[in-house]
Amino acid sequence: MHQSGRNIVWFDEVTRNDIPLVGGKGANLGEMTNAGIPVPPGFIVTASAYYSFLEETGITDQLRALLAPLDPNDSRQLQDISAKTKQIILDVPMSGELAEEIRASYRKMGQGHVAVRSSATAEDLPEASFAGQQATFLNISGEEEVVVAVQQCWASLFESRAIFYRVENGFDHFKVGIAVPVQRMVQSDAAGVMFTLEPTTSDLSKITIEAVYGLGEMIVSGDVTPDHYVVSKEGLGIVNKEVKAQEWKLVRDKNLQAEDINIKIPLTPAEQAEQKITDEDIVALAEMGKRLEEHYQFPQDIEWAKEAGELFIVQTRPVTTIREMAAAGPEIDAEVILSGSPASPGVASGPVKLVPDPSRIDKVLDGDILVAEMTTPDFVPAMKRAVAIVTDRGGRTAHAAIVSRELGIPCIVGTGNAMATLKDGQVITVDGTSGKVYDGKIEFVVEEESKARSDIKTRTTLLVNLAQPEIVDRVASRNVDGIGLLRAEFMVAQIGEHPSYMISQGRGQEFVDKLAEGLTTFAKAFHPRRVVYRTNDFKTNEYRALKGGEDYEQLEENPMLGYRGASRYITDIETFKLELAAIKKVREKYNNLWVMIPFVRTVNELAQTIKIMNGEGLKRSEDFKIWMMVEVPSNIILLEKFLAVGIDGISIGSNDLTQLTLGVDRDSEKLADTFNEMDEAVMLSLERAIKVAKSMGVTSSICGQAPSVYPELTEKLVEWGITSVSVSPDMIDRTREIIAEVEARLQK
Repeated sequence: MHQSGRNIVWFDEVTRNDIPLVGGKGANLGEMTNAGIPVPPGFIVTASAYYSFLEETGITDQLRALLAPLDPNDSRQLQDISAKTKQIILDVPMSGELAEEIRASYRKMGQGHVAVRSSATAEDLPEASFAGQQATFLNISGEEEVVVAVQQCWASLFESRAIFYRVENGFDHFKVGIAVPVQRMVQSDAAGVMFTLEPTTSDLSKITIEAVYGLGEMIVSGDVTPDHYVVSKEGLGIVNKEVKAQEWKLVRDKNLQAEDINIKIPLTPAEQAEQKITDEDIVALAEMGKRLEEHYQFPQDIEWAKEAGELFIVQTRPVTTIREMAAAGPEIDAEVILSGSPASPGVASGPVKLVPDPSRIDKVLDGDILVAEMTTPDFVPAMKRAVAIVTDRGGRTAHAAIVSRELGIPCIVGTGNAMATLKDGQVITVDGTSGKVYDGKIEFVVEEESKARSDIKTRTTLLVNLAQPEIVDRVASRNVDGIGLLRAEFMVAQIGEHPSYMISQGRGQEFVDKLAEGLTTFAKAFHPRRVVYRTNDFKTNEYRALKGGEDYEQLEENPMLGYRGASRYITDIETFKLELAAIKKVREKYNNLWVMIPFVRTVNELAQTIKIMNGEGLKRSEDFKIWMMVEVPSNIILLEKFLAVGIDGISIGSNDLTQLTLGVDRDSEKLADTFNEMDEAVMLSLERAIKVAKSMGVTSSICGQAPSVYPELTEKLVEWGITSVSVSPDMIDRTREIIAEVEARLQK
């Protein structure tokens, strides 16, 4: 449904394809509502409304001038600029028309108490962690109060931590928009989070649930240590329960006289000892978690709440910190001085820095161990300098745990008394795998086997699927032969404007430069290993959502089967040439960048696309290869003819190929069981693709989800003679092992 330009949309009017309009949170609330998940109802004030507000008030230049002299590492200056920027946004009035639209929507949803949350339009993508940087306002009631809260959410886009993150990651402050979901407030008796894997070890066979009494905000903030339940994904049986004493709960103040609407209520000793939700609830939640993971085809990080006996899902997002199943850590034989919940694996030693509150984060230097009661997003700059983190409070899904897993450093949460036990400057060793802290620096020998795992060599090339610039250096240091699928979509979404719109303003070169900058990040980190870049495969609805997109994109009933891929390159040649110019620019310095053409429907389309590339000076050569994605059944049926056009390689997109072979929308909840890459029709197609490519001297690869999900499929691919396999970062070592085993067997 086209709605870019609308100020307000309801949850059931949006899906996960509407991130540019409603942000990650908003898109997920719509997606879940439409999939029949119990989500409290609400509406979203769109990013279009925010951009219109900036335009109508004319404050952008004023804000830019304030931000220009910023040194993000000068904490005092950062706080000062943040405060002034937010004040400007709060001081200018919102247009009467928009304010009335918000009031009318609030009346339409029945008024009462609502949660007003921020949803940055680059947030909660699998590729960017903006989570927790913007404000949330709970238990807001009254028309004027809701309007004010929306404006406060806009201002929170310029919280110091959000400014810091954007500068660090090279995002333009005015290209990140913000939408504001307004949702019926669940007055929860119990609430919590659920991961559809074990978050510390990334064990995909488990679902973990954390629960507290009262409102769920205390879990992520780490204010209390929650109950922890583990459910096996296969039979949905509860395999482990840790019930924690909870001294108080957060609830809405019924009198509403208090300054702070939410108040802390002490719990009796009997209440403190109770399990927070029943076993039936635990299983019912796990069932919803499993459905969500199947719907999104990716492990999920979910927020839930229970009110008057009913369970609700209030948020879901992809888990951003999947890592290989961690083996048990090294055996450490020393006295344990402190223990807590293992929250991020690994072992590190260093001097303790006690940080009672975020204003003291300057104390933490490179190589220190940050110790705090709990962390908040304001601690992030110091967390990036630390080698490990230890907190008094919080569970495995508290802020400290999530950020540590993202940074790949050891973390222990919920120790109870780290701040009181440890001294500033004391050298300790933190084992995030076991949750134990030792006095002094402990040397230990790493088992040779784990080193051997990362040193395995295979004939079949192992590549990685990547889109996240933040983790590129970490992934490049792994035992991987290059990138087999570099997606354009995230980079184009970051640019935020429709390329044709930029051309119309004479700003085509700006698009080229920005895309080239994004591509360079990956080509440089992996040089001289190959980086196979899939040219942009945005669909019309995604293009429409970019600034200026409505003027260039028609509405399509089914964008998945619409104007996309090669069909677009040979008709909208000017836009395609911008992309080719960016590739050429990067290749002047990094000749490891190759190109892969997606969604090629006919042999003629491929021939025309390659002709355009040749005309722009991108011809196949020793160090420049052109691949074609194999994802449409016509590619399988006429493969010999496609290859005869003259390409160097094919890469099978197993997700699209499965959906188009079986005629199944891969996002359909009802058909989730039918969508199966191991179906005989799909397997025959894969076998034909690999064998025909081999017979014609063309390399073959695969870059869909399938090899990451089905190790037995990887075995078959290697047997058929595939030349490379491209998997998600969390599956690198495991896939390398599978390939090595199959190759050894075939040699015998």
